[in-house]
Amino acid sequence: MTHPIPNVLTIAGSDSGGGAGIQADLKTVSALGAYGASAITALTAQNTRGVTGVHAPDAAFVAAQLDAVFGDIRIDAVKIGMLANASIVRAVADALRRYAPRFVVLDTVMISKSAHALLAPDAVDALRGELLPLASVVTPNLPEAGALLGVQPAETEDEMVRHGEALVQAGARAVLMKGGHLPDAAVSPDWLVDATRAVRLDGVRVPVRNTHGTGCTLSSAIAALLPQSPDLESAVRAAKAYLTDAIAASGRLDVGHGVGPVHHFYRWW
Repeated sequence: MTHPIPNVLTIAGSDSGGGAGIQADLKTVSALGAYGASAITALTAQNTRGVTGVHAPDAAFVAAQLDAVFGDIRIDAVKIGMLANASIVRAVADALRRYAPRFVVLDTVMISKSAHALLAPDAVDALRGELLPLASVVTPNLPEAGALLGVQPAETEDEMVRHGEALVQAGARAVLMKGGHLPDAAVSPDWLVDATRAVRLDGVRVPVRNTHGTGCTLSSAIAALLPQSPDLESAVRAAKAYLTDAIAASGRLDVGHGVGPVHHFYRWW
């Protein structure tokens, strides 16, 4: 029996520069053999130098997009990125409870690389209480995990594991603690934590400038690969390998004058 091509829904903000958000998600999903659909939660005026403006639609319109997609298309996995405010968080949570997709990857997008806030302060509590328990895996970087827990960001791998365990206790089924903010310049290990174990996933830092959209790319890669993988760990390992190669190939692109994007289609051109 031939397995159908997975359909993956990304619920996230739009990046007008094309390197992160919805644009990065759809490129990643396509590169990894899945079909991408989208529900846009915010419009950003953005390029490789930073974010200069954000416009969030009414939560009812976000809900309408979700109803349109789920009402017609078989969705095998969902990736959640930028959600902008508490009303949108609740609209997304309501839809996930109603339609119950098999896999949900929650990327806790809070602050852009240019230090622009992408999530209203009152939305953090809503995200923690409403979406954390609905996610198959949550993928915070160290500052985001600290913000969710109300503590300082982890500075060691032991603290990374403890923060991952605390997020599991707070309702997450699994947490991928991303180690990119660790002070060690040579390695960037991640820890995959659930209720029974913590697994270290080795990572090598690729010495390039072009890292715009790496968090979006990793989370959407996991979403694309989960329906095609035997388990979460396999999907995460494959997603990390894809991202590492996309970062390494980013020098082939000539996009903007700031922190450029990774090369999502490095396997083809």
